[in-house]
Order: sequence, then structure tokens, then C-alpha cells
Amino acid sequence: MRNKIPTIKLTDKQKELLKDEIKAFYLDVRGDEIGIIEQEQLLDLFIERLAPIVYNKALDDAQYWYKRQLENMESDFFSLYRDF
Repeated sequence: MRNKIPTIKLTDKQKELLKDEIKAFYLDVRGDEIGIIEQEQLLDLFIERLAPIVYNKALDDAQYWYKRQLENMESDFFSLYRDF
């Protein structure tokens, strides 16, 4: 049995926009119509499986950026020292 990964909550508006994107993708790329149930199932799959991976990657990116800012701040701080 798979471990249950916590899902990310989306607003109803966000879900509708994403389902429209799924529908458009199927029509544009595959030339197929996709029903409402299939749109919902695909969106649920993406939210359950993909969203946590993207979320964690965003946290890693934010941590990397934050570390760079701290390094810059330390460098800026030491540049304030003066020789007397």
C-alpha cells in the first residue's frame, strides 16, 4: 500500500481553470474531447502526486535563494568595517 501524501488544497476557481487547461490540452494536442469526470480524475491525480513534488522543489528553491541573500548580507556587513 502506498503512503498517503498530504494534498494541496485549491480553490474552486483554481480547479476550474486547471480543468479547462486539461480539456484544452487534450483537444489541442491529442485532438480528443475529454469529459468532466476524466478532467476531475486527472486533476486529482496531479494534485495528489505532482503538487507535493512541485511544492517541495519550491521550498528548496526558496532555501537556496535565502542562503544566497544571507551570504550577500554577510559580505555587505563586513564591507562596513574601516581601518583606523
